[in-house]
Amino acid sequence: MDPYLEHPSLWPDVHNRLITAIADTLSPLVAPAYYVGVESRAYVIKPEGDFFLGRPDLSVATTTTPQPVSASTLAVEDVTVLEIEFPMVEEISHYYLEIREVQTHELITAIELLSPVNKVDPRGRAEYLLKRFEVLTSLTNYIELDLLRAGVPLPTNKTVSSDYRILVSRGGMRRKGQLFAFGLRNPIPDFPLPLQRGDPEPLVPLNQVLHELYERARFDLRIDYHQPPVPPLPEVHWEWVRGLFA
Repeated sequence: MDPYLEHPSLWPDVHNRLITAIADTLSPLVAPAYYVGVESRAYVIKPEGDFFLGRPDLSVATTTTPQPVSASTLAVEDVTVLEIEFPMVEEISHYYLEIREVQTHELITAIELLSPVNKVDPRGRAEYLLKRFEVLTSLTNYIELDLLRAGVPLPTNKTVSSDYRILVSRGGMRRKGQLFAFGLRNPIPDFPLPLQRGDPEPLVPLNQVLHELYERARFDLRIDYHQPPVPPLPEVHWEWVRGLFA
């Protein structure tokens, strides 16, 4: 995983393109019994202070102290009239994948690629955890791809320290899921794609998908590898990254 792809000004583009690239990779693997759809849901957030929400105007790697809203005062007899500003909210679309059975259109597998809006933002995280719970209490297979170092990992019954995680939960075997935990220096592991019981589970080459997308999208033209990534790396990892470009 390239830690620079997580920068708030870049991640929205990475996320949306990667979701599409994964869908294009999965389609021939699951056809003709299944099809892959790209779906979306909206999150409404307050942008103030939400540094890792992945919006270009929030991408400066510094924090500032909020300033009082400027106001002009006009006295009209005994009435004071103030010019005020209302805090603005922002709607962010989050894209995910659904694999459905061709004949019945039944939802078989849901695939989520986490973003700061559903991992870091408190309200977005709460909404996402509720939807996650609904899927995990159904018969739908569930895959969760966490390629973000920012934020607290989403809960499982195992405590693991890792930079990134892939969760695979089969609808018919909820008590025994798989958690692929890996670090910055590791290749992203292939993971199985559960379908209906009895069907083969193709392996998803996520590392290959992401690296091919990186080349097609020319993300290298948008990254300064001589600067520290955002969010910052631990010193031991930062020394390793600097060594790659020495």
